[in-house]
Amino acid sequence: MIMRVYEQASKSESLNKVIVATDDERIYNHVLECGGEVMMTAANHVSGTSRIGEVADALAASANENPFDVIVNIQGDEPFIDPSQIDLVVSLFHNQDVQIGTLIRKISDNEDVSNPNVVKVVVDHTGKALYFSRSPIPFLREVPRDSWFSSHQYFRHIGLYAFRSEVLNAIVRLPASGCEIAESLEQLRWLHHGYSIHTALTEIETVGIDAPEDLLKLTNNA
Repeated sequence: MIMRVYEQASKSESLNKVIVATDDERIYNHVLECGGEVMMTAANHVSGTSRIGEVADALAASANENPFDVIVNIQGDEPFIDPSQIDLVVSLFHNQDVQIGTLIRKISDNEDVSNPNVVKVVVDHTGKALYFSRSPIPFLREVPRDSWFSSHQYFRHIGLYAFRSEVLNAIVRLPASGCEIAESLEQLRWLHHGYSIHTALTEIETVGIDAPEDLLKLTNNA
């Protein structure tokens, strides 16, 4: 699965280099055997953002400067990621005001609105994220809950992030925020500390593989 993600990312027209960051020797050796590029990291990272921050620091130290303007964090459990989605999130950085970029998608399933594993997001008129939550946002005060899906367009967050390198260097050193701890969503830390997160709308539905049974569901339905 890791190499599938690596191969998909390598098809992106926007990436100059793809590196697997891991603390697992099995993954490290497998990527090397398959001809990929990989770096070992510390085992105590609490998030993928922190892990890629370590890799970015190591690359900057070896080059005596930061060799990349934008760094993209692609989750290793997304074997069905489309390279065009990577290109889409990177395209946000044509705007010099963008600090952090991510993707959102229209929610098309009523159950997803109330599912806490589906992270919801609201954005302003420019596409900047206002808030992320596991709860349905916004709350439709004058509408019965069973009619929320048909009364409002909700958006889900797609966990693909891109950062300006100097922003990544800063946010991995930020203290946690109360909302982040409450919702278990690290992007709320960045918003709390004043960083902006720009979003791009994707129409592509991707499926993450969090457990073996997730893959079995897909293969059984194929």
